[in-house]
Amino acid sequence: MKIAFQMDPIQSVNINADSSFRLAEEAQARGHELFFYSPDKLAYDEGRILAVGQWFTVRRVQGDHVTLGPEVQVDLAEMDVVWLRQDPPFDMHYITSTHLLDRLRGTTLVVNDPFWVRNYPEKLLVLDFPDLTPPTMIARDLATIKAFKVRHGDVILKPLYGNGGAGVFRLDANDRNLTSLHELFTGFSREPLIVQKFLPDVSAGDKRVILVDGEAVGAINRVPAEGETRSNMHVGGRPEKIGLTEHDLEICARIGPLLREKGQVFVGIDVIGSYLTEINVTSPTGMQELERFDGINVAEKIWQAIEAKL
Repeated sequence: MKIAFQMDPIQSVNINADSSFRLAEEAQARGHELFFYSPDKLAYDEGRILAVGQWFTVRRVQGDHVTLGPEVQVDLAEMDVVWLRQDPPFDMHYITSTHLLDRLRGTTLVVNDPFWVRNYPEKLLVLDFPDLTPPTMIARDLATIKAFKVRHGDVILKPLYGNGGAGVFRLDANDRNLTSLHELFTGFSREPLIVQKFLPDVSAGDKRVILVDGEAVGAINRVPAEGETRSNMHVGGRPEKIGLTEHDLEICARIGPLLREKGQVFVGIDVIGSYLTEINVTSPTGMQELERFDGINVAEKIWQAIEAKL
């Protein structure tokens, strides 16, 4: 098959952590041809969805992990699969790319399905499962947010469409910074904020559970660095081996059928204690860590699911 990756520069990825690299590596091992382009090289041109990029091959050699061919323009309708893998922020640039890729429906399989990536961003899809999530508010009005904080005392405040732990603040009962943080966020963005009750269980880790076509395949635990609230690996969280609990499997059984129905093949959910906090469909991570800890070839399972759909 011909496989295109819409992603951030492949030349600069960490080959021991990046999930897109691992997906490309497994696809190449299965005999597929690989094409890379960045989101800014995607275009609609008189009915065609085009991308300027490069055919490439990969190898597991740090610093020499990719060979790129000459830059060419391709019609993405001639691809078998397009991977939507650029990192957020989930802004209008990102959203526009989902609209363009959505026009490939019926000719090219786009993974994850861009229509539902657009409609199910990480911090919004969980709202469909309020009994599984901690107390949550999405709002922009300061008085409304303050009332939520009064009810719950210790809260987490973060941008609704952020990622990687950026802009995440814990505001405990004695904190005096909510108004200043609200001024900061609303001064450069028109987006709402998301506020959740703080979960002390995060000190033991934030579990990333990986689902393939709606089925749980395993999990890793991400433990915050000393003195940190955030457990994201982008900000120093430490990955650890961990198993799936009965409650984790119950959560996956609830959300899995919806993910499968909506074409979300590769998904990472976040679980703190007994609570589901995010359903990551845009650019999930954690695949390589799970493969190392548990010996599960997650990339193979993903490609088997994709090949079955084709």
